[in-house]
Amino acid sequence: MERSLIPAQIEFRSLTKMYGPVAAVKDLSLTISRGEFLTILGPSGSGKTTTLMLLAGFVAPTQGDIMIAGRSVGAVPSYRRDQGIVFQSYALFPHLTVRRNLEFPLEMRGVKADERATRVDRILERVHLADLGGRMPSQLSGGQQQRVALARALIAEPPILLLDEPLGALDRNLREQMQGEIKNLHREFGITTVCVTHDQDEALTLSDRIVVMRAGRIEQIDAPEALYDRPATRFVAKFLGEANIFESPRFKLESDAAQPPGSVAMIRPERICVAAPEAPRPPDAHQRQCVMGTVDEMIYSGPLRKYRVRVAGSALVVREHVASGQQIFQRDDQVRLEWLRSDLRFVA
Repeated sequence: MERSLIPAQIEFRSLTKMYGPVAAVKDLSLTISRGEFLTILGPSGSGKTTTLMLLAGFVAPTQGDIMIAGRSVGAVPSYRRDQGIVFQSYALFPHLTVRRNLEFPLEMRGVKADERATRVDRILERVHLADLGGRMPSQLSGGQQQRVALARALIAEPPILLLDEPLGALDRNLREQMQGEIKNLHREFGITTVCVTHDQDEALTLSDRIVVMRAGRIEQIDAPEALYDRPATRFVAKFLGEANIFESPRFKLESDAAQPPGSVAMIRPERICVAAPEAPRPPDAHQRQCVMGTVDEMIYSGPLRKYRVRVAGSALVVREHVASGQQIFQRDDQVRLEWLRSDLRFVA
């Protein structure tokens, strides 16, 4: 492929990948804009990793085509697709120093020694590893190794960056820190980025758009906030965060919109307010539905407190941010639950 520093547009055209009688990806069509950060999200077996491997050129499609910058790459081997790739395992060369790991992709592209040194110095500074260029990968922490892997993928300024579960091997605090790093690097370099993950928080934090996959097909594509707030199907609602699904409630649901045929009602746990039965009603009470219930369980998790509440035979999950002076309810306490009628959603 012709070398270009311009972020590339990617198109999947009716892409299918069969493994014997099993379709890992089924008739997938998708366009990824130049400079976009798109995350493919889904459970195990949904086809998300196969989709990334097809784009990387590690596996060949059974049907369909992939276009990059307007050109078909179906017959182009992976090493000629000019893409930076970061794997969950980092895949650093254990026998090379950090600096030599970063120089390697430049050597393969024929970059001269003085230019290689300049680029390595610049990228090490950018990922906050300027003093660690002489260390071996085994002498680095997990977060530092992840920064090296990102730097190696970015140093040749590829038009496309592929991330395969890039933060899966890190602990929670380090994962959140690296999410910020990846977001800043994407903003700075503007590279078209495709990320595969099963981590919903990671997808919501990093992405311009999220593709939710199920059984080899796209279930829904949207911006993170829209996808979370307005899921199209029960699967998306339950997979992306928690959701209270009202299958056949024994109380009348109130909504500002008519329920479409073949749908069920849904509300997110943080949209529900919990209070003592005798507590004063809020000023917008006329816009809210109010039900009484009994606490089954209270779960404390640092910044959040979660309740499981029985309401007329249904079990509702309520989630609230912990604040000083807040009333805390325990098992068997009677509570009043309220939510805005406009917060009720309907999913297929």
